[in-house]
Amino acid sequence: MKDRKKDHIDLAFDSRTPVSEMDTRFIYEPMLSPHPGDTIPEFRFGGKMQKLPIWVSSMTGGTKLAGKINRNLARACREFGMGMGLGSCRALLKDDSHLPDFDMRDIIGDEMPLFANLGINQAEELIELKEAARAEELVQKLRADGLFIHINPFQEWFQPEGDRLLRAPIETIKTLLDLIDVPLAVKEVGQGIGTESLRELMKLPLAAIEFGAFGGTNFAKVELSRNPGHARELFEPLSYVGHDAAQMVEMVNQITNEEGKNIRCRQLIISGGIKSFLDGYYLINKSLIPSVYGQASAFLKYAREDYQQLHNFVSHQVSGLKMAYAFLRVR
Repeated sequence: MKDRKKDHIDLAFDSRTPVSEMDTRFIYEPMLSPHPGDTIPEFRFGGKMQKLPIWVSSMTGGTKLAGKINRNLARACREFGMGMGLGSCRALLKDDSHLPDFDMRDIIGDEMPLFANLGINQAEELIELKEAARAEELVQKLRADGLFIHINPFQEWFQPEGDRLLRAPIETIKTLLDLIDVPLAVKEVGQGIGTESLRELMKLPLAAIEFGAFGGTNFAKVELSRNPGHARELFEPLSYVGHDAAQMVEMVNQITNEEGKNIRCRQLIISGGIKSFLDGYYLINKSLIPSVYGQASAFLKYAREDYQQLHNFVSHQVSGLKMAYAFLRVR
């Protein structure tokens, strides 16, 4: 007791918080709840129930380190009840040499959602070759619950060895929906998605839309850094174009109000620049459509090390979310 009181005296002056730093997104209600027990609502995604409103967003695949990362992440998803999107599974379209790096079903278990992942260019190519069934076979091989198609025109354009789109991505997605019988989801990879693109996607029978909003890892900038100096200077302004997660929630809410029954996709993964559980809690509660929040780089930071570090990171998010659900209301 004496040590605690002494700490309070020593730390009081250093712990003053300027009003300018106050988080004004929330109304703090300290009178209405006890300290939380299990106060986080479960969320249905891909036909399965998640225990947390957190999605482990797609990360890189096809390397030895990626295998370790995916195994750690799948283990955490099983332990805490989160869904998981695999990184690009493009390598598995050629052969199965990298299959152990992606085959996470036995680790994550049957109860949690697991989605495979291909790029829009690969989807376009499979359709052109009349081999769309290979995308469905990929999902079956991984015992996944569905397939993400990531949309990344900026990344491919800046990438020295990048592919070129021959069709508008929305047309490829529509065709793929007709050709394969697996739940399909769509995501961006760091720039976000604008209003009219969101509108078109939301009218399709997609399992989900993941934002991949501006503010997280920007793969356009990643590829620019691999380009020669002149090209990097020339194209860099484009890498700063996009939409952040808060803007996209507003767009989705506007579209939902405008389109009503025309909306067929009614699940979101709000990702891109989600720095903390409070960011995620705020945005999923602002959304008119059922949502979870996704993180990639935050998980990647801990998944590369021993599992205990990843476990501690998720545990802290769980504790923070419980406090948020108990004491915070979103403005």
